[in-house]
Amino acid sequence: MALEKEAIYNKLADEVSERFDVPRDKVEPNLNLITDVNADSIDFVELVLEVEDMFNVEISDDDVEKLDTLQKTVDYIYDHQED
Repeated sequence: MALEKEAIYNKLADEVSERFDVPRDKVEPNLNLITDVNADSIDFVELVLEVEDMFNVEISDDDVEKLDTLQKTVDYIYDHQED
C-alpha cells in the first residue's frame, strides 16, 4: 500500500533529524540535505541508500542530484513507490 506524502515526510524528517543531529522542529520541507545539515558526500550517499531501503524505491544517480531538499525527496518517493 502506497504511503501518503505526510507519512513519507514524517518518516524521512525523523531519519534526517536523527542521522544529522538536527532538532526535529528545525527539519522543514526546504531543508537542504547537504548544506543545511553539514553532510558530506558520503553522508548524503548513506542517506540515499537508507531512503531506498526505508521506502523500497530505487533512486537513479541522475535523480539523486536533483534531490537536494527534503520536499523534493518526499515528492520523488511518493511518485516512485510501488503499490
